[in-house]
Order: sequence, then C-alpha cells, then structure tokens
Amino acid sequence: MSKNALVSFKGTKNINTEIQLTGSKSECNRALIISALSKKLVKVENLSNAADTVTLNGILNTLEDELEVEIQESKTVDVGPAGTAMRFLSAYLSAKNGNFLLTGTERMKQRPIGILAEALKTLGADISYAETEGFPPLNIAGPLNQKTAEVKIKGDISSQYISALLMIAPILPQGLTLEIEGELTSKPYVDMTLDMLAEVGIEHSWNGNSISIKPQTFKPGTLVVEPDWSAASYWYSIAALADEAEISLPALKEKSLQGDSQIQKIMKIFGIATEKTEKGISVSNLGLSLETSQVLDLKTCPDLAQTIIVIAAALGKNMSFTGLETLKIKETDRIAALQNELAKIGVTLTEDNLVYTLNTDELHFPDKITIATYEDHRMAMAFAPLALLINEVEIEEMQVVEKSYPYFWEDLKKAGFSVEEQG
Repeated sequence: MSKNALVSFKGTKNINTEIQLTGSKSECNRALIISALSKKLVKVENLSNAADTVTLNGILNTLEDELEVEIQESKTVDVGPAGTAMRFLSAYLSAKNGNFLLTGTERMKQRPIGILAEALKTLGADISYAETEGFPPLNIAGPLNQKTAEVKIKGDISSQYISALLMIAPILPQGLTLEIEGELTSKPYVDMTLDMLAEVGIEHSWNGNSISIKPQTFKPGTLVVEPDWSAASYWYSIAALADEAEISLPALKEKSLQGDSQIQKIMKIFGIATEKTEKGISVSNLGLSLETSQVLDLKTCPDLAQTIIVIAAALGKNMSFTGLETLKIKETDRIAALQNELAKIGVTLTEDNLVYTLNTDELHFPDKITIATYEDHRMAMAFAPLALLINEVEIEEMQVVEKSYPYFWEDLKKAGFSVEEQG
C-alpha cells in the first residue's frame, strides 16, 4: 500500500542547513548511454541514486554482454516509468544487434514516442508499434541498416528525442545531420548532450537549424556528474517561502551544463540570492520580492515550471508563463495536475493561446491540505514546501520522489521539517 507524507514545520520559519544533492539525472542518463556506446571507454563518476538512473544503469549492464552477439529471440526491456530511458534506449537499441520489445508502465504507454520512432525509421531502423501507433511498447530489430544521414525533427517537442539521436550519431556508418524544424524547446538540454559528447572527443557542427555529427570514435575519458540542479530548485522554493533562509548546496556550479541552473536567475524575482562559496553555492532569502507583472518564459527549463508556479501562487503573484507546451506529455498532464491542486488554495491557472496565467485573488491557506501527485515526483516536491505556510501538508504517494530525488524527505527533516509517514 502506498504511503503518504504528512509534512509540517513548527516554530520560527528560519531555515539554516547544508544539503548534499544527488547527481544530476539528466547528466547521468546521458553519461550512461555515452559510456555504453563507447563500450566502456568512457567512465562515469558520481552516478545519481534517482530511480530513473538506477533503472537505466541496470538495463545497460544487463545488455552489455548480450549485445555483442545477435539475439535471435526478442528480449523484453522494461523501463518502468523512466521516460528518459524509454527515449534514449529507443535510439540505442536501434543501433545495436538484437530483437527487443521496449516497454514500460501503463502511463509510459500513453506518452508519445512516434516522432522519435519515425525519425529512427527514416535513418533505417526496423521499428514497429507493439500496441498503439505512435506509442510504446516498441518492437526494435537492430542494428539499423542506414539509408540516409539526414533527418528532420520538430524543435518544439521533447529535447530528449533530439539528444537520443545525437548520441548514437558517432557510431552510425554515415553519421547524422539533424535538421530542427521551428523553434527549439529546451535548448540547454541539447547543449548538454553536445557538450558531454565533446568531453569524450565527439565533434559536431551546428549551423542555423542543422546539427551534424560525422562517424567518430569515442576517446577514453571520465564524465563526472554534477549534483542535480532540478533537485536544487526545491531548496530555492523553501528559501522563498521561509521567513529567513541560508541553504548551502555543496558541489553545485553557478555555470552548469544543466538548463535548470536557470533557477538562480529566475528566483531573483522572488528575492532569492545565489552566492558562490568555497564548497559550492549558498541560497538565501533577502526579503526583497520584486514586482512580477512580466510574462516568464520557461521553454528552456520546463522541469522548473511546477516549482516556480507553486511559489508564485503561494506568494500571491498574478504571473503569466509561456513555454509550457511539453508539460502535458510528462509523467502526468502537469498543467491539469497544477490546476487541480492549486484550486485547493483558491488559485486558478488558465490558458489563453499558450499563455498560462495565475490568478491568486482568492488565495487562502487551509489548516490542512492534501496534495495528489498523479504518480509525478515533481508534483510532490513542488507542493511539499507549502508546509511553511500551511500547518499540515499531506502528500499522497510519497515514494514518487524516488524517481529523481530519493532522499528528499530525509533532507526535509535535516532542514527542520517534520515528515510523518501515513499508512
């Protein structure tokens, strides 16, 4: 039976703590695929303990020996709820010897994969849909027989599709030229992929909307994974809702490959300062919240959207947001989930021509609130900090945080929160 977390914070709302964050899930999952493609010439250090990374690492380790010879019988590869693993493995398995059924949870079967699968088929991959057209599970028979090096893909869909293609490009006989159609969403994640490839000797050219990678050999090296800026964002939220806060986050870099490091700039709006320290960074509440009438564009960091929107709502900011197009195909429909849960504190989030606007005129804080997570880790962690403003915040299915930040509840306790498991 799933347990709920009952979160509260008694006494003066002053936070003074040091939190050691897990490795970046985004960096880890790319590093693991790159390492596997290099046949372990590339090593990985500071692996994340996030469930998605553990899942991907386990799958790759299991497949390592088997992929050296063609597997006649189809092998089932189950990624569970790990969306990044589904996308990256779709490309990885297409380039490898073997027959595979790539599947996941029921929710994973509802998350589109067609754009990536069709791009891989254009390259020459043998992929078919085992159940519903355009969605997992996928039947994959590798290795692909490359027909062309040129593929077009829409830029306003998941950047993980693009990263999946770019990572296999060096081992393709003809390499890859990827033409991005329209505006590129989540560009920092594509930059991250290319930067990590460059660290191990893979060169690329990026001219206009076209990214090209020629066939190349990986150079031996080590990819050292930075702590997770997505996890750090929840500590910015806590700082914003506290009366006073001084939170040390060791080993984080102000200048990072991770797109979610933009939280540093965004949170200045709410009076939260970031300072570089000898150990990493320090986050503090200056108590100088600014006027927030501007529209905030989150297209390059959509994983921060829930955190930022909940902060703005809790602080009574009638803000507007753009760049949220990908939120409906994440672990849940994150727009609908936000609308449902924000209504519990009297806040609405409405959409008009892809502009999403908060109305906090009816904002109120009940004595206790119960938040549904919709099997989405970011819903749990975005709403938990409301315990600084509400006597008791109950978070349903508290184990969902294991997907990206397994020690979240323990870290909350270190910062002075009370977290009780409810059966």
